[in-house]
Amino acid sequence: MQVQRRLKSIFFVAIVTLITGVINAQSNPLSNKGFKKIFNEENWDGWHLKLRNGDEEMAKEVFAIENGKVHVFKNMPDSLNLGTGKNTTHGLFYTNKKYSKYILRFEYKWGSKITNNFDKWQYDAGVYYHVSDDKVWPIGIEYQIRYNQTTNKNHTGDLIRPSGADYDWFSTKEGKTFLAPKDGGVPEDKKDWMHLAKPTQNYNALNDQWNKCEIIVMGDAYAIHKLNGEIVNMAFNLTPGEGIIGFQSETAEVYYKNIEIKEFDKVIPLEKFIEK
Repeated sequence: MQVQRRLKSIFFVAIVTLITGVINAQSNPLSNKGFKKIFNEENWDGWHLKLRNGDEEMAKEVFAIENGKVHVFKNMPDSLNLGTGKNTTHGLFYTNKKYSKYILRFEYKWGSKITNNFDKWQYDAGVYYHVSDDKVWPIGIEYQIRYNQTTNKNHTGDLIRPSGADYDWFSTKEGKTFLAPKDGGVPEDKKDWMHLAKPTQNYNALNDQWNKCEIIVMGDAYAIHKLNGEIVNMAFNLTPGEGIIGFQSETAEVYYKNIEIKEFDKVIPLEKFIEK
């Protein structure tokens, strides 16, 4: 009887601890608790690969797994398709699972190879979320990853709204870069497809250093783009409101690592994530 009581006590404590942990993770969304890796760093379990040219074997060359990281263009020649307009190795590696309310965290850095339409979109990649299909390019909302070395300008955190997706965006009065509504941002008066992040020097470009990125997205309510801990862009009233997630191959060699997610069962108020 004593053994049974002890086991019941241990079981009860374990359940209470688990429930408390879940409650704490939900009540404190900024906590590191509750994150789980969605890329296992060894294989593509839970993911699938797509290229513009539809070549499944080439996709495995474009997206290589190396020492627990995704190394985009590792096994491809430098300067492939430059100036040809073909862009055959544009693609994404997609989650099989749909997500709606979550924080996605990952890190990226640039390599040295360039490819495809690099002359127009320098050091360009990105992450699509709320993807309703898995085309190249898909319907969804993009967290742009980009550095323009000709102007020495960061574009990581820019929002891209392709045809079929939608959101509301706020900007400076000139309508050029993001400005939060609480800081006087005004709603855009036209439907552009690209919405620039606020200017920042808080980024790593061609210095072989990693950038830490976060996408906080709460269904169709809002999305927050963060770069190295700084909020650089936001969107509201999102369409679609859920979907799969895809990481891009586009115009330059890039590495991704530490891809992890923290899901929520309800919308967390925006104020929980905004610096006071």
